[in-house]
Amino acid sequence: MRFRPCIDIHNGKVKQIVGSSLSDVKDYASENFVSEKDSAYFANLYKKYHLRGGHIIMLNPTSSEYYEETKKQALLALSTYKNGMQVGGGINDRNAMEFIESGASHVIVTSFVFKNGKINYDNLTKISNIVGKEKLVLDLSCRKKDGRYYVVTDRWQRFTDEEVNFDLLNRLEKYCDEFLIHAVDVEGKNAGIDEKIARILGEWAKIPVTYAGGISSQEDIQKLMEYGDSKIDFTIGSALDLFGGQLSFERIALKW
Repeated sequence: MRFRPCIDIHNGKVKQIVGSSLSDVKDYASENFVSEKDSAYFANLYKKYHLRGGHIIMLNPTSSEYYEETKKQALLALSTYKNGMQVGGGINDRNAMEFIESGASHVIVTSFVFKNGKINYDNLTKISNIVGKEKLVLDLSCRKKDGRYYVVTDRWQRFTDEEVNFDLLNRLEKYCDEFLIHAVDVEGKNAGIDEKIARILGEWAKIPVTYAGGISSQEDIQKLMEYGDSKIDFTIGSALDLFGGQLSFERIALKW
């Protein structure tokens, strides 16, 4: 179990947002924190503390007027910490290698693989072959519906029919190196972890899995360790003092 740092970029700025508020309409998101520093500052910091395997998420669609500035910030972070971070957001078979060649250790993919509510195995096989299984992370970020958790795409706005469970994880793990899972319903709310998702991931844990969402205290980290059987990695966003919160980044970075 280790700490994976993050750089979330929206409208060209490093931010922490409420995940469930994100909308492509007018590029809106409810903001917890907007940094005055660019992405290179955070990438340099993570490099200084030898924190590998964190993720950079571009939160604007490619159609957005802000996409190019958001992408510019992502590429800046990748060039600052080469092969130290992963990148996601609008990744597909046409642009994946650009990000790998720009310094990403992995590309993170959701919407290209989940089409019309289902897994598109042609696309999945294609991108796995293009970048290599060892450089692909599948983002299975999910939201709750009717008591179950379903993968959501298009910046967490669209439900798929794919439920996050052992069957889904077993089907997909042969194509990728890791999973990234944001518990979107608690993302950015500093209200504690989603215990059910943590238990599912901890009980499965055949390949590396990173959990994100709701961690706001040392107690939440301990709960995640318990529910995840010390097998899943974690991300902390708006609760960190880096992003205006109360948790010490340095303490977390040195301990985990």
